[in-house]
Amino acid sequence: MKRTVTLLSSLALAAGLAACSNGPSSAPRQAAPATTSPGASASPWTSASPADPNLPEVNAQGDIPDNQQYVAYVPATKGFSVKVPEGWARTTSPASATFTDKLNGIRVDVGSRPTAPTPASLRAEVAALGATAHHFSAGPVKTESRKAGSTVVAFYRADAAADPVTGKVVNDDIERYQFWKNGTLVTLTLSGPHGADNVDPWRIVTDSFRWTA
Repeated sequence: MKRTVTLLSSLALAAGLAACSNGPSSAPRQAAPATTSPGASASPWTSASPADPNLPEVNAQGDIPDNQQYVAYVPATKGFSVKVPEGWARTTSPASATFTDKLNGIRVDVGSRPTAPTPASLRAEVAALGATAHHFSAGPVKTESRKAGSTVVAFYRADAAADPVTGKVVNDDIERYQFWKNGTLVTLTLSGPHGADNVDPWRIVTDSFRWTA
């Protein structure tokens, strides 16, 4: 009888320990799936995570604010327009324009090309750029659709120029889009610190591109 009581006590203790080990406090947590805005294709360098809508917005290094306003850039006699963030510093030349703010940049280049660019031609172009860049890393090159039509885009990483005051160097995520029509090639190069979540702003810019002639 004594042995039976002892055995039952041991079984009860083992059951209690098993219940504790399987309780909610030790259950593994499942990570919530990453989300992106409807219609936006996430950058291959960005890992998005859902935000709590009840918390104030906190922008990581290089994140463009959600309330950023955009204005049209319409270069004279170039035959196109594109929206850029309002208030960014602008530098122009006969064949290009650059818009910058803190660590982000948009460069617009206009040139000529007898045939439409392809993923292969853009891949070769980016490889040539990478040959002189620091900490270059090539990403995918593909064809995407925008409101102006088909575009080829390359994703890659490279160091930005050193800050002229601090000397600090930031490794950028870069997206290079090419639009072509009747021999005119427009290249939009969008850059920002690696890991910044600028999927939506870059989509606004590239979706706003229009041929005006």
